[in-house]
Amino acid sequence: MRYSPLRPLALASLVANVALVVTGAAVRLTGSGLGCPTWPRCTDQSYTTTAEMGVHGVIEFGNRMLTFVLGLLAVACVLAALLERTRRRSRVLLAVAVLLGIPMQGVVGGITVLTDLNPWVVGIHFLLSMVLIAFAYALWKRTAEGDARPEYLVPRPIRQLVWILSAASAAVIAMGVIVTGSGPHAGDEDAKRNGLDPATVSQAHADVVFLLIGLTIALVLALKAVKAPLPTVRAAVVLLVVELAQGLIGFVQYFTHLPVLLVGAHMLGAALVWTSTLAVKWSLRERPESAPSPTPLEPAPAPAEEPIPAPR
Repeated sequence: MRYSPLRPLALASLVANVALVVTGAAVRLTGSGLGCPTWPRCTDQSYTTTAEMGVHGVIEFGNRMLTFVLGLLAVACVLAALLERTRRRSRVLLAVAVLLGIPMQGVVGGITVLTDLNPWVVGIHFLLSMVLIAFAYALWKRTAEGDARPEYLVPRPIRQLVWILSAASAAVIAMGVIVTGSGPHAGDEDAKRNGLDPATVSQAHADVVFLLIGLTIALVLALKAVKAPLPTVRAAVVLLVVELAQGLIGFVQYFTHLPVLLVGAHMLGAALVWTSTLAVKWSLRERPESAPSPTPLEPAPAPAEEPIPAPR
């Protein structure tokens, strides 16, 4: 397969979208959610932070600037997809999807500020990051594939199990958003919470986590039973390890009253759980290059004529 600049650009876009989750966590955990108290400007008179706004303004403004980095990477991906020697429609569409998601993410971020960090809007802001990570991951993986029909490497029941596992992974992340909206880390001292009981929603979140871990263990055993390819088994094992680490962080942070460093690590872990889930899903298939068009067969030589016997 020919080298394409789209592949490293797509990887950079994926990493930057994960980084946005981390910087967003930093904004919330340092109480900087309203460091820039309005949007799209940082203040009523300035688009940038001012000295009077202190460190909170710097943190919030820095998070906003990362959006422009994401946008530049997304534009570069679209251009690289369009300029490939063999243009692939799927790659162009995925690159455009990431590009369109960046301003949408910025607008939702602005709405969170204008609504004084409404926890439900903040949750949508986080979930949109997960959607962008999915598109960026798909684009990155697609750059290493050919155009032939996908060839599945595992039986259909295992593929169905992975669909269920993926839904459970998404549910874990969604429940985590609700738990965060009920907790103390609002991003600002005066921001409201969602009003749900933290202990109740945390228990519901833990129940879905146990379901996800159980499904992942079942997947690992099923893959070994059918002798699935090693990369597929490895992807499932990595997902299980990430889930266990994330679960451990979640329990420790709960019983230590949510220290900010552990909460930040847990938010990064959510992005890694989601990315590892996507890795499992993509490992179930391979897509080789299109088979070359068959060359037309040369006409068979005409049979040699038998000599006519001379008359006697």
